[in-house]
Amino acid sequence: MFSKLEWPQSGLPGFNRGYKTVDGIRMHYVSGGEPSGEVIVLMCGFPQSWYAWRKLMPLLADRYHVIALDLPGQGDSDRPTGTLDTTRSAKLVRGLLEQLGVERHGFVLHDIGAWVGYPYAALYGQHVTGVAIVDTGIPGISLPDTLPWASDVAWRTWHVAFHNIPDLPEALLQDREHIYLQWYLQRKAAKPQVFSQADFEEYLRVFKANGWKGGLAYYRAISVSAQQNRELSASRKLEMPVLAVRADQGSMPDLVPQLKAIANNVTGTTIASGHYVPEEEPEPLAAELKKFFG
Repeated sequence: MFSKLEWPQSGLPGFNRGYKTVDGIRMHYVSGGEPSGEVIVLMCGFPQSWYAWRKLMPLLADRYHVIALDLPGQGDSDRPTGTLDTTRSAKLVRGLLEQLGVERHGFVLHDIGAWVGYPYAALYGQHVTGVAIVDTGIPGISLPDTLPWASDVAWRTWHVAFHNIPDLPEALLQDREHIYLQWYLQRKAAKPQVFSQADFEEYLRVFKANGWKGGLAYYRAISVSAQQNRELSASRKLEMPVLAVRADQGSMPDLVPQLKAIANNVTGTTIASGHYVPEEEPEPLAAELKKFFG
């Protein structure tokens, strides 16, 4: 039922897995590192799981206590039925961290992890020491409302519209998940060779687990999430430091100008990488994060 990478331990020395149930949703996490260090919470995106951080976590463990989450609808966490707006998911994340006794923490956010991390930081800013956003646009903030159609750029964002179509993705991809996942991981990476066969099999396992419709729930609530974020940004600005990590071959341009509209303390850096920075370039990313969080 479980791969050797996933059960019973995390597969990383010094890290262990756990579950907490929040509002009826069972959420999975992997934690470890320096017990007395600052807590750093890692949240990734589609179509991945906590496993996306497996190379970065040991590099941070000497200084920080690291918690990598599977968001609702992701990895080994429960898949709620229906759509899943990011404010709802942010509240579930806060509930999980409260159960873990985490009062203050930093965030490292990639892809949909940043979709959830922004409303969390806006709603629970008193708990957040800093936010690092990696190659990600946020609905209503920095993700364009109109997606490009030119063939040389459409490959970066076409999936947002495709995932938003009811039922069609499931019909087309049923029993072909491996084809889609392989394209997704390799086409968006500058170094596709970083994904081993074992990595692919682990992602395929969680992608298919209990059906993968849960991951699409975020896309199908994107309009609701965008409106929520517009309302949040109009009512308050983020006060904690924000680091925008741009991948020079990634999915998004420089995010600093857009993020300055919602946060008072924004800095930026660029890493030579494709979209999957934590897996393609974990050492440069760890160095930037250590400079940022201290």
